[in-house]
Amino acid sequence: MDLIELTQEMHRFVEAKGWYEPDSPKPQTPRNLAASLVIEASEVLELYQWKDQLPDKDALASELADVALYLLQLASLSEVNLEGAILEKLRMNYGRKW
Repeated sequence: MDLIELTQEMHRFVEAKGWYEPDSPKPQTPRNLAASLVIEASEVLELYQWKDQLPDKDALASELADVALYLLQLASLSEVNLEGAILEKLRMNYGRKW
């Protein structure tokens, strides 16, 4: 599956839950999605809290999937071509000094 297909599948899930409905208790606004993205990214970090070793791989995979889903949704609803943005950022980073 590519990014477009993953995004379509994510939209199908959100629609099935009714979260795109105007009266949804979980409005899928860019601001709410950005907040959710950061919260889920924090949950990735939480898996490493007080530990130096790799956390449970299944738990990590689950949290990374949550991050990816919110990222795909935020990009889609904000009309950002995520694949293009990633490729452009990589191109720019080749020229950066770290």
